[in-house]
Amino acid sequence: MSERTESRTFTARWVFPVSGPPLPNGTVTVRGEHIEAVLPHGARAPDEDVGNAAIIPGLVNPHTHLDLSGARGLIPPTDADHFTDWLRGVIDYRRTRSPEQTQADIRAGLTECLRHGTTLIGDIASEGASWDALAGAPTRAVVFREFIGLGVERAAVAVTVAEAIAQAPPQTRNCRMGFSPHAPYSVRQTLLEQVTELARLHHLPVAVHLAESPGEIELLQRHSGPFRTFLQDLGIWHADALSESPDAWITRQFRPAPDLYVHANYLTPTPRIPQNGSVVYCPRTHAAFGHAPHPFREFLARGVRVCLGTDSLASNPDLDVLSEARFVRTRYPDFPGDQLLRMVTLSGAEALGWADETGSLEADKSADLVVVPLPNTDISDPHELVLADHAGDRRTMFRGAWRT
Repeated sequence: MSERTESRTFTARWVFPVSGPPLPNGTVTVRGEHIEAVLPHGARAPDEDVGNAAIIPGLVNPHTHLDLSGARGLIPPTDADHFTDWLRGVIDYRRTRSPEQTQADIRAGLTECLRHGTTLIGDIASEGASWDALAGAPTRAVVFREFIGLGVERAAVAVTVAEAIAQAPPQTRNCRMGFSPHAPYSVRQTLLEQVTELARLHHLPVAVHLAESPGEIELLQRHSGPFRTFLQDLGIWHADALSESPDAWITRQFRPAPDLYVHANYLTPTPRIPQNGSVVYCPRTHAAFGHAPHPFREFLARGVRVCLGTDSLASNPDLDVLSEARFVRTRYPDFPGDQLLRMVTLSGAEALGWADETGSLEADKSADLVVVPLPNTDISDPHELVLADHAGDRRTMFRGAWRT
């Protein structure tokens, strides 16, 4: 995009910097690709008033699987105790897709993310399949190259692939590579450790799925239950490959540790999440499987960063991370609105390693913002206006240019 040198100042009913308190009728001044100033009402004359709306930072979705975007409505979530039945459906779906269909699914999911105002995405990608789509899109992204391998031979092949990628990871101005050893039930301890160590040596972020279902806990603690049957049916049961529990996995298995702990539905808040580690809570997917209440509030109380993600369209109605925050508001009406807004903006940017450039409205950061229509009501906490389920198209700016 061409660099614009003149400044443009926008005002709205509310401006939410996230890094500071909300500003009634505040202004955001953009020069070129960056924010020049975020000021209270009256400090600078606006060039454009976007009306009864909020200007918020670009939304951050730190966890999705874009390659499953064609599975919307095809693999209904089960109850939590039958999670492996849903996993079988996901595996079967992926096996039916040609490479061309997979790329079409990725691009369809990406289009949906962009439409909702997402300006930073963390995507878990088998074989890094979403790289080309995300590297060429008007958004920031981390493509987490997924690794799976319980058997010794498959794990060794995965490590070889990881070594080759780590030596010269692809990277563009907007898109970075990361690693995702999938989960303790699908990768050997040695693979988890080696891939994470490689990522640390080459400064790549790491995401893992952890404590997603009761069956996973039973498998790791007692080597029994539906996951054992699931792995045996797939011909990949290797009892010697498993760690003993999610808690032990965190406290003993990794030095260094991953960055993103995805789901953590059944992870007790007592283990010490490593410094700068983040829990990614996917609220509507969590609810779709009927999981026990998520411990996100306990994690936050212990000083652990928590951000919100959508997971995939195989388990979620859409890829709108603001709708995740609105859903949490309906379930936990006493939870602070400012924290919820942070969980879909700055916390996600911190988790993905982009907070120096995006995630909040601050001078010198990238001009990534979303104009969100507001209901025509008054309320004491303006965050409740943003979190209200209100119709209307959003308008998104990325690097100082409005998306069309």
